[in-house]
Amino acid sequence: GFTFSPNRHHRLRMTASQGHFVSEPEWYYMVHRRLEAERGMDPDSDLFSPGYISVELEGGGDTMISATAEHEEQSEIVAASTPVKRTVSGQRNNALPVSPKEALKASLAQYVVRRGDHKSVIAGYPWFLDWGRDSLIFTRGLIAAGRYDDARQVLIQFGRFEHQGTIPNMIRGKDVGNRNTSDAPLWFFISCRDLVRAEGKDDFLHAPCGSRTIGEVMHTMAASLVAGAPNGVHMDAESALLFSPSHFTWMDTNHPAGTPREGYPVEIQALWHAALCFLAQTDPLGGRKQWHQLAEKVRSSLTTLYFLVENGYFADCLHGPPGTPAHRARADDALRPNQLFAITLEAVTDRQIARSVLQACEQLLVPGAIRSLADRPVRFPLAIVHKGQPLNDPQRPYWGTYTGDEDTRRKPAYHNGTAWSWQLPTYCEAWHQVYGESGRMTALALLGSMVEWMNRGCLGHLPEIIDGDFPHRPKGCDAQAWGASELLRVWTRLDR
Repeated sequence: GFTFSPNRHHRLRMTASQGHFVSEPEWYYMVHRRLEAERGMDPDSDLFSPGYISVELEGGGDTMISATAEHEEQSEIVAASTPVKRTVSGQRNNALPVSPKEALKASLAQYVVRRGDHKSVIAGYPWFLDWGRDSLIFTRGLIAAGRYDDARQVLIQFGRFEHQGTIPNMIRGKDVGNRNTSDAPLWFFISCRDLVRAEGKDDFLHAPCGSRTIGEVMHTMAASLVAGAPNGVHMDAESALLFSPSHFTWMDTNHPAGTPREGYPVEIQALWHAALCFLAQTDPLGGRKQWHQLAEKVRSSLTTLYFLVENGYFADCLHGPPGTPAHRARADDALRPNQLFAITLEAVTDRQIARSVLQACEQLLVPGAIRSLADRPVRFPLAIVHKGQPLNDPQRPYWGTYTGDEDTRRKPAYHNGTAWSWQLPTYCEAWHQVYGESGRMTALALLGSMVEWMNRGCLGHLPEIIDGDFPHRPKGCDAQAWGASELLRVWTRLDR
């Protein structure tokens, strides 16, 4: 192999387990990068090659090539836990060298990072940081994998930063001031619920979390959301639904170059209902009857205000500015996958309605992912405007290819037709929940379509997004935390 050191603080090392390295330094000038050109970035740059590694392989043989970017003090190369095996012809075998479930369990470890005395989650590689919602959704996968200690540490990490109903939208070093999220606090409840259920006891609710216990954090957070959090998230007293500012959900690309959902997004209500139900069963500070009553009111409001009988599915959001009661907000008719959480989190239990939702959401399915918006006209317009210029057809907002300039091309597509890996398992989970044992094999078959993405690109991981339009090319982060964790969580549940 070889070592390349541009300076004394950084170096790249590449080694092969057999063969030899041939030194043949060579420059390639002004290499054109097509993807950078698509994105409006400087597409041309020079590349340097130090030489090549020569290896002879016989039939059935294999070798491991390892590359590491190191600091000066590092002296040993850590081999990948799941090596990529190649045939003599140099083509990768058409399968992971271990079972997909084992590969997923191994991949989860690569997202968990140490943050002081606790742990957090890198949302995706190569460029994401510790996002609140991503970390807490990912924690559900840790619990499904039996990694309870890691799950506890992530929950304590975010729970100790709870303040007046808010937790960090992201952790950037020591900066936890970004609180622009309505769903991260609610996913905190869901992950705590999953851990308590998995352990079969409520000891974790009494675990220290800063100066409080986890149970006290949850009580304070819910009470603050009812009263109104300082970031604008608050409960509508009449309907018990939660109001969310425009870019506070997972569909968080800033408006105008994105997906505005100011009002009452449907998955926020499903999460809120599940949080209230959990408090009604476990709240150590009392008030369980009150939480139960609020949960029942949320359930009733969901069916009454969101279900579009003529369409056969739920509105994605009741739109309105701050101060608008839910019953006066305008229901959109956008067909999106967010409504599936109302089924999986048991906010909607009417089997006929649930089947209708699943049938409608079939339009969103692509191999190994689910689209964020259906390719169909809408009555409730979605206008995307950038610097005074309209970017889309408001009556036909579907945008199926994630490519081009960030602000005028990729942002409008991000949540308006781009398919996502992390929500397909929710569809499969909902299918099994509605159809029971008779639907389990169908749910597993749909879930299995995701394995193809694990065999392409970043081996053993799932891409963040896929083009909604054929040929459904992978885009975004090459390895996304919540895609892998949700696939493992639902697969573990269905495989039982």
